[in-house]
Amino acid sequence: MSKKTLIKSYTRRDVLKAGAASAIAVNFLPSRVFGANERLTMAGIGVGGKGGSDINGAGSVGEVIALCDVDFNRGGGAAKKWPKAKRYTDYRKMLDEMGKEIDGCTVSTPDHNHAPAAMRAIRQGIHVYVQKPLTHTVFEARQMRLAATKHKVCTQMGNQGTASTGLREGVEALQAGAVGDIKEVHVWTNRPVWPQAPGITKRLPEQNVPGHVDWDSFIGPAPMRPYNGGYHPFKWRGWWDYGTGALGDMACHTANLAYMGCQLTQPTWVEPITVGPINPETYPAWAVIKMKFPAIKGRGEVIFNWYEGKENGKKKLPPTELFHGIRPANSGSLVVGSKGILYSPSDYGSSWQLLPPAGSKNKPEYKKVDPVLARNNKGDVGMKQEWAKAIKAEKPELALSNFDYGANLTEAILMGNIAMLVGEGFDWDAKKLSSSNKKATALVTKEYRKGWGI
Repeated sequence: MSKKTLIKSYTRRDVLKAGAASAIAVNFLPSRVFGANERLTMAGIGVGGKGGSDINGAGSVGEVIALCDVDFNRGGGAAKKWPKAKRYTDYRKMLDEMGKEIDGCTVSTPDHNHAPAAMRAIRQGIHVYVQKPLTHTVFEARQMRLAATKHKVCTQMGNQGTASTGLREGVEALQAGAVGDIKEVHVWTNRPVWPQAPGITKRLPEQNVPGHVDWDSFIGPAPMRPYNGGYHPFKWRGWWDYGTGALGDMACHTANLAYMGCQLTQPTWVEPITVGPINPETYPAWAVIKMKFPAIKGRGEVIFNWYEGKENGKKKLPPTELFHGIRPANSGSLVVGSKGILYSPSDYGSSWQLLPPAGSKNKPEYKKVDPVLARNNKGDVGMKQEWAKAIKAEKPELALSNFDYGANLTEAILMGNIAMLVGEGFDWDAKKLSSSNKKATALVTKEYRKGWGI
């Protein structure tokens, strides 16, 4: 097949299929053409924990030929399931040696290694499935989106609620005007559930590195520090160097319905309403963050509010009157409009109900619209199936959380972590990735350890 540029005029329906806030990649050329029944070759970077289910899902739509994990005590299940797959602890070596043989790759490492690993794969024309949050920094999110378009690969971010029929129906309801003119979004979480402030605020003492852990590869792009079991496994989420805290961990799930349904883009103003004491090692004990998203055609400005953690034992939550007497779920979201409120008591936006406006008893009237978004409803595995379908069909937009959408969501969400560190409200120019607040601009990116950059 000869390569040519594919140009298409995209309708509103097409935009919705690609993700409501996305910019469409119109110059898609596959790295190679697949037959209808051909098996994709798959690799996994980070195959323990959540990475185990990711590589399992990839293995259900392809043949797993390579596995990479810094700790095969954690990734041992994948190694046993695919004994013929070549094993690595350094993803750079795996991609150098086997990149030409790999069609698709999952990336399910700690957050700080997402972009360095995925960008290496993308530049080799490898299609990638990357766990949420897509990246560790705002700059990385922007670069991942641009690179996916440039190198013409199919992508998917692992926020599996995107596959649910409930979320897709909720998106359609919001865009059909179920709550009227959208004014506000409120999203809250039960995180953190891992060690961080106030319990831990200082670096941990050195311990001997276990023989089954490749500590250098775990550290990857971060500044080197001595090993301690309080960083790996899982507990890395609360450390600035490795994780993205409660906001990064959960907002790509819990804010997903609201972000897609409200067609949010990037904020013009970001403000920390309240933040627990900041320390240089771990995320704060609590935070409430406010962002202003600009008006678009058919919608006015939207105020986005995020709530995490507890202050003096009291959970941070939206205003009580918005719930109309319902006890708030541990995690959830509210989309507030002129005619009513859409309330989702789900981390994944998979269920929701309509409530009256604050101060009223009258629920908004809404008749379900005909489906606009394709139905999946197969959760985690469904996300991999969509990704594989996109690869074979040469249509990256078939994966609804492709990087045109997923990177935009991640980029916006991570602005909240910048606000925690800045400590005051600031304007934001998303096009230039800059602010009149120099500290905010400086926090968009970070330094990388030599040999591990993006």
